[in-house]
Amino acid sequence: MALGQTLLLASRLPGRDPMQRELIFDEFKRALRQYDHMGHGIIDIALWDLAGKMLGASVSTLLGGWRSRLKAYASTAHGDRAGGLSSPSDYVNFAEHCYSLGYRGFKMHGWYEGNVAEEAETVRALGRHMGGRMELMLDPACHLRTFADALAVGRACDDAGFFWYEDPFRDTGVSAIAHRKLRELIRTPLLITEHVRGIEPKLDFAVANATDFLRADPEYDLGITGMMKIAHAAEAMGLDVEIHGSGPAHRHCMSAIRNTNFYEVALVGPKMANPLPPVYVCGYTDNLEGVGEDGCFPVPTGDGLGVEYDWDFIARHRTNLHEYCE
Repeated sequence: MALGQTLLLASRLPGRDPMQRELIFDEFKRALRQYDHMGHGIIDIALWDLAGKMLGASVSTLLGGWRSRLKAYASTAHGDRAGGLSSPSDYVNFAEHCYSLGYRGFKMHGWYEGNVAEEAETVRALGRHMGGRMELMLDPACHLRTFADALAVGRACDDAGFFWYEDPFRDTGVSAIAHRKLRELIRTPLLITEHVRGIEPKLDFAVANATDFLRADPEYDLGITGMMKIAHAAEAMGLDVEIHGSGPAHRHCMSAIRNTNFYEVALVGPKMANPLPPVYVCGYTDNLEGVGEDGCFPVPTGDGLGVEYDWDFIARHRTNLHEYCE
C-alpha cells in the first residue's frame, strides 16, 4: 500500500527542484489527503539525502543536530511459542542479555493472543527483575481485546514502574476519547499516535489529553520534514516525542531533537536479528549487538544519510524497478 502511494507521488517529481522540500511536502500532503500518507515519507527522506550530497553535509548537520550518539532501547519481537520469547522468564532472561550488552532500556511486545493474565505476569516479572536498572516499556501493538483488558495490563505497568505503555488495545491506536479515559485510570504514561499520521491528528491527540508522549516516524509521518514538524510542535506543548523504529533517517532526526529519550532497536529477540535486509556496505547496522558499551548507537557522519548501499545485493533481490524521467 505504501509503495502504491510512493509511485503515485514519484510520477510528479520530474522537472521539480529537489531542494524545494517544503513546497513538495505541502503539495504531496494535499495529494494524499484521503489516504494514510504512508508513501510520502520515502520520497522526502530521499530528497534530504540528495540535498546533503549536493551540499556536502550530513542530514544531521542540515537539521542543526548536535547529538553524535543516541541512547537506545531493545524492542522485542512479539512473543512466540517456539522457545524464543515463550514465557515471562524468557523475557526476563532476554532483558538481562540486553542489559549485559549495554542497553538501559527494554520494550516488550507481548503475545498476539492478548492473554491478559500472561501479559500482566510478564510485565510484573520484568519490573521485579529489571526495575531500577533499565527503563521498561510495554507495546501490545493493539492486540489486547477490550478496554478492560488494556486497563488490567495498564495497572500491572503501574505496579512494575514502567516508563511508558503504548498502543494497548483493539481501537487500533486511534481513539482519543478511549485513551484519555485510560490515562485517568492508570499512572503509567501513555505513548500513542504511532497509527495516527501527520502533524495535525497527533496534536489533536495531545490537546485531547489522550497521550503523554507523541509517537512519530520519518518513514510513516511524511518524511524527515514531517518528523521534525511533529517534534517541534510537541516541544511547543512541552511534550516529548519518541521516534518509532530504526534507520539512518531516524538517527539523523533524533540527533537534532531535544525533547526525545530513546532510539528504538527493533525488532529483536533471542533467536532473531533485526528483520531489515542487510543493504549496507559501510558497517551501518541496527542489529542488537551493534550497541556500544555506553548503550548508544552512532549518528552517521557522511554526506546525506551518511550510508553506502550494497547495490549488488539490492539488484539481486529486486523484484521490480520503476523509473521516472522528464
